[in-house]
Amino acid sequence: QVQLVESGGGLVQPGGSLRLSCVTSGRISSIKVMGWYRQAPGKQRELVATVGSGGSPNYADSVKGRFTISRDNAKNTVSLEMNSLKPEDTAVYYCNVRAVYSGIGFSDDWGQGTQVTVSS
Repeated sequence: QVQLVESGGGLVQPGGSLRLSCVTSGRISSIKVMGWYRQAPGKQRELVATVGSGGSPNYADSVKGRFTISRDNAKNTVSLEMNSLKPEDTAVYYCNVRAVYSGIGFSDDWGQGTQVTVSS
């Protein structure tokens, strides 16, 4: 069974920066999509950023120019660099990985979530 472990959330002032990371426990043989989603209180989970097998990133309009998604295939990790953070970025951030794993096959997995709070 695949597990995703996230790290890097916390409390930051408006205008500050945070970096989230997510590592998968399985041995990936083919990445489909890796990404980050977020869910604020009382709202639905929404896409923040994804990166597909071709490597091209996709961002929500609300984070374009401020957030950068990257992945390290050798380390089975996906990261989210968040700059110029705003109070409206406050949410629980979830990592999502859809990949084919050696000995497992295709799996679509979510991390446990990490809290990001932007407040003065």
